[in-house]
Amino acid sequence: MAPKKLSYKEAVEEIDEILEKIENEELDVDELSEKVKRVSTLIKFCKEKLHTTQTEVENILKDMEE
Repeated sequence: MAPKKLSYKEAVEEIDEILEKIENEELDVDELSEKVKRVSTLIKFCKEKLHTTQTEVENILKDMEE
């Protein structure tokens, strides 16, 4: 079975959940390192998604002008 494709919204929600746990000191040292790495990966995913969306919108607007 193929892994579920992550959406931007799901990534942001997961980042929020992890940050809340960090702020509330709910993670031990072992979990903290793992979760920080996960947040880094999610932020990279979100940045790429935003960049792709921006490019797509710019292309649509450019096509509408022609």
